[in-house]
Amino acid sequence: NGVMSGLMQMLLLKVSAHITEQLGMAPGGEFREAFKEASKVPFCKFHLGDRPIPVTFKRAIAALSFWQKVKLAWGLCFLSDPISKDDVEKCKQKDLLEQMMAEMIGEFPDLHRTIVSERDVYLTYMLKQAAKQIELPRASETEPRQYIPSVVVGVVGMGHVPGIEKNWNSDLNIQEIMSVPPPSASSKIFRFVVKATVFGLMGYGCYRIGRRTVRLILSMPAAQSYLQKLTELRAQ
Repeated sequence: NGVMSGLMQMLLLKVSAHITEQLGMAPGGEFREAFKEASKVPFCKFHLGDRPIPVTFKRAIAALSFWQKVKLAWGLCFLSDPISKDDVEKCKQKDLLEQMMAEMIGEFPDLHRTIVSERDVYLTYMLKQAAKQIELPRASETEPRQYIPSVVVGVVGMGHVPGIEKNWNSDLNIQEIMSVPPPSASSKIFRFVVKATVFGLMGYGCYRIGRRTVRLILSMPAAQSYLQKLTELRAQ
C-alpha cells in the first residue's frame, strides 16, 4: 500500500502492542466477541462496515504536512505512557472521551478528520444501508410489495457513537471520502529526494565495499604471484 502507509501501519501496530502489554489484552476484543456471537445466530449476516484501512491511511497521510508526519511518527515511536485498567474504565465515560478527542483535534485536526470524522460518516452510511427494510418475496408481479424491518446490531468503537448519532438523519455521500487524493508537488519532490539519497548511498556503499574487496584480493600472495606470472608472459 505504499511506503508511508506501510510505515504508518507499523507504528500503529507498535501502539497496539504497547496497549496489549500494558493491559494484558489485545484491542478489538469486542469485535472478535461480536463475530463469535453472530456466528451462533441462524441466518445472521456478518458485515465488516468500516472503511478499508488502505483508504483511511492514504487519506490521513495526504492530509498531514511533512512536519506533522515527522511529529506524529516521533510521538508513536517513543510512546511509553503507562495505561491502567482504571484509565480504560474512565474512557467509558462520554465526557472524558470527548475531552481526549478534543485534545487530539487541537494537535492534529486533519488527522482527526480523516481517521474519526470521515469514518463516522462511513459507519453511519453502512449502518443505514443495513437497517433498510427487507422486501418479502412475491408470488406474482400483481401482488403488493410487503416489507419487514431489519434487525441490526452495530458494534462500533465508543469514540464513533457521537458522530453516528450526529450524522444519522443526514443525507450521506461516501464517494468523496473513498477517493485517495493525488500526492502534492512537495510530496513528490520529497519522495524523489529520499529515493535518490537511498540509492546514492547504496551505490556508494557498493563502490567502497568493491574497492576494498579488490584491494584485499590483490594483496593476497596467490594473487600477486599470478599477476607477476601474467606480467612475465606479456613481456615474452
